Amino acid sequence: DQRDRAEQHPMNTPTIIWIALPLFIGFSSYLLPRSNRFFALGMACVSMAYGLWHIVAPTPLTIELIDNFGVTLVVDGLSGYFVLTNALVTAAVVLYCWQKNKSKFFYTQTVILHGSVNAVFICADLISLYVALEVIGIAAFLLMAYPRSDRAIWVGLRYLFVSNTAMLFYLMGAALVYQTTGVFAFTAVQNAPPAAIALLMIGLFTKGGIFVSGLWLPLTHAEADTPVSAMLSGAVVKTGVFPLVRLALMADNVAPAVQLFSMGTAFLGVTYAIFEKDTKRMLASSTISQMGFVLANPAVAGFYALTHGLAKAVLFLLAGNLPSRKFQMLQRTPMARWQWLAVTIAALSISGMPLLSGFEAKALTVQDLPPTITWVMNLAALGTAIAFAKFIFLPFQLPDKSEKRSAQVGFGCAIGLLLGGLVLASGQHLEIYSLSKVLMALATLATGWAIYGLWLRRGLPKLPTGIERFEHLIGGMSLMLLLLLGMVAA
Repeated sequence: DQRDRAEQHPMNTPTIIWIALPLFIGFSSYLLPRSNRFFALGMACVSMAYGLWHIVAPTPLTIELIDNFGVTLVVDGLSGYFVLTNALVTAAVVLYCWQKNKSKFFYTQTVILHGSVNAVFICADLISLYVALEVIGIAAFLLMAYPRSDRAIWVGLRYLFVSNTAMLFYLMGAALVYQTTGVFAFTAVQNAPPAAIALLMIGLFTKGGIFVSGLWLPLTHAEADTPVSAMLSGAVVKTGVFPLVRLALMADNVAPAVQLFSMGTAFLGVTYAIFEKDTKRMLASSTISQMGFVLANPAVAGFYALTHGLAKAVLFLLAGNLPSRKFQMLQRTPMARWQWLAVTIAALSISGMPLLSGFEAKALTVQDLPPTITWVMNLAALGTAIAFAKFIFLPFQLPDKSEKRSAQVGFGCAIGLLLGGLVLASGQHLEIYSLSKVLMALATLATGWAIYGLWLRRGLPKLPTGIERFEHLIGGMSLMLLLLLGMVAA
C-alpha cells in the first residue's frame, strides 16, 4: 500500500526518507566521531531545502500511514515555515559549536532532536504526535544534562518530569478521542467530548510554554547550555504550539480557547520579561510572550514562528558570550561593537521595527483580529519594546585594539546565518506596509523606549519566582486543566 501511495505522489518517498534520515545520521555520526559535525550540518541543510520547497510550492502533501486509525502525515506551507525555522536554528547551533570540541554524544542528540522536531511539524494525528513529543522530551533532557553538573541535571530532570506529566494528560485525551470517534486524526477533535479536548490542550499548552502552564520555561531555557538554550527557544518550544495552530484551523471548538489564551500568554510573558534582570531569563520569558503572538492568528503562525525563532536564537547565542548575565553589570561593561549590532538587529526585529521581518510578522498577525484582541496584542507589543530596550541601549565599544580581535569563525557564521535569514525573510509581505501601520509601529517603539529610559532603567523590582517551583508547576497545570474543561464545556 505504501508503495502505491509513493507512486501516486512523487514527494511521498522523499518525505519518508527525510523523516527517517535523522535517526540514521544521528547514530552514524556517533560511530564516526570525526564526521559528526558534517553529518549534523548536512542534515540541517537537507531540512532547509525541504522546508523552502514547501514554502515556495505549498501544495499540501498527505501520506496515510495507517488508514483505519487516521494516522496521517501532512506537509504544506505552514509545515514548511516551521521546518525551515528548525533547520536554520539547528545549522546555526552546529556552526556555533564547530570549534568548541563538543562530544559525539552532543551531535547525535542534536540530530535526533532535530528530526523529532521535524516530525511534529508534519504530524496530523494524535498518536504520531505523542510519539514525536516524547522523543523530543528525552533528547532535550539529555542535551540539558550534557554539562553533567548538579544544576544542569536537576534542571533537566525538572523539565522531564513536567513534560511527562503534560504528556500523560495528553495521552488520556487522545484515548478519549479514539474512544469517541474511532480514529486519532486531528479532524476527529471536532467531535470529541470536552474532557478530551481539555486534556489534549493542557498537554500542548505545557509543551508550548502557554500561559501559566509555561512557567517552567524561564528557568529551563536560562540554565541550559548556550547552544541548547538557542535550540529550545528557537525551535523546540514550537512543537507544542504547532499542533495547537493546526487544531485551531481545523476545529471550531478549539479556536476560541486558543485565541483567548494567546492574549493571556502574550501579556504574562512580556510582564515577566520587563521586570527580569537576567539576560537569559528575560529572553526565555519573552519566548512565552511570543508564543502568544504565534497562536493569536493561526493563518500566519508559520511566518511569525520563523522570524521569532531566528531572532531569539541570535539573542541566546550572543547572551551566552557576554561578560555577564546581569543587565546591571552589562550597563557598566561595554560589549564589542559587532555584538551590539547583532543584538540590536535581532531585538529590533522582535520589537517590530519597520523594514525588518518582525514588523511584517506582527502586522500580519494583528490585521485580521477582532478589535479587543488587537488592543491586547498591541499592548503586549509595547511591552516587548520596553523589554528589548534593555538590550538595545546597552553600551558598546568604539573601534580600538580590542575591536580588532576577530570572533571565532563558527560563532560568526552562526550569527551571520541567522541574521541573513532575518534579512531575507523581510520584504516577503510588502503589501502589509502602509503609512498607518508604519507610524503605529514607530510610535510603539518610541513609547516603549521612553518608558524604559525615563522610568524602568533606574531600577526594577523583581517579580516573585516561587510559582516556578516544581510542585507549584504541577498544581498550576491541574488548575489550568479545570479551567480548560469549563471553557470547552461552555
